[in-house]
Amino acid sequence: QVHLVESGGGLVQAGGSLRLSCAASGFTFNTYAMGWFRQAPEKEREFVAAMGWDGGRIFIADSVEGRFTISRDNAENTVYLQMNSLKPEDTAVYYCNVASRPGIYPGDYWGQGTQVTVSL
Repeated sequence: QVHLVESGGGLVQAGGSLRLSCAASGFTFNTYAMGWFRQAPEKEREFVAAMGWDGGRIFIADSVEGRFTISRDNAENTVYLQMNSLKPEDTAVYYCNVASRPGIYPGDYWGQGTQVTVSL
């Protein structure tokens, strides 16, 4: 059974940084792409970043390009999202996702999400 657990969210001032983690289990982690999506209040869930099974084929949304970095540790079955220069518009629940290939379209499995709130 696929299990994804996000952590690392919180409240941060604009300009600050956070590092999200997603611990994965229940599948062969090093053969799947991983991604991050987010959903702000009253908005649809949107793509943030994705990475291939080997750390290649990285996709980053234009809205976070240059500020967010996705990485993974296949030995630890964990994917990360380093978020720098945070803005109030980054406020959202951030979700981890596993997919057969990296890209802006999610796979079928989601974590429970972690809240990120950026204040002025």
